[in-house]
Amino acid sequence: MIVNTLRFSFKDDVGPERQAAVLAAMRRTATVESVSFSTVGPDLGDPAEGFTHGYCTGIADLAALERYMHDPVHLAGDLVIIPALARLHAVRFSDDDDPEIRSKMFALHRRKLAAYPEWEKLLDSIPDARVDDRPAPEVPGAGR
Repeated sequence: MIVNTLRFSFKDDVGPERQAAVLAAMRRTATVESVSFSTVGPDLGDPAEGFTHGYCTGIADLAALERYMHDPVHLAGDLVIIPALARLHAVRFSDDDDPEIRSKMFALHRRKLAAYPEWEKLLDSIPDARVDDRPAPEVPGAGR
């Protein structure tokens, strides 16, 4: 299982109606066939961190993740969601014991960036975005 958690906040000029539309788009995205479980709602963490909401999806494996990333509902939702965000921080984890899972996952991310340059521009438009697509650093002695 790959779990993708997004913590985010809206831009100051995004009012309640547009916020509701963004959250509805996230909920639609979270219902695509490749998603095993999901939740969307208020962030219950420390308000001083500046996040107001969260989005979490569980995706069975890399094949499902690839389908999720390219699903038309997801792509259309991002056009509604991303322009409204002031902050976006992604946290991902998995129970897959493949030592290459992180690199494989981020290779999928980089391929999506290459396939949809407009999506990359949207991500770049978020003032404070942390969506890491770099491979994991090598740790001396790890895996031996």
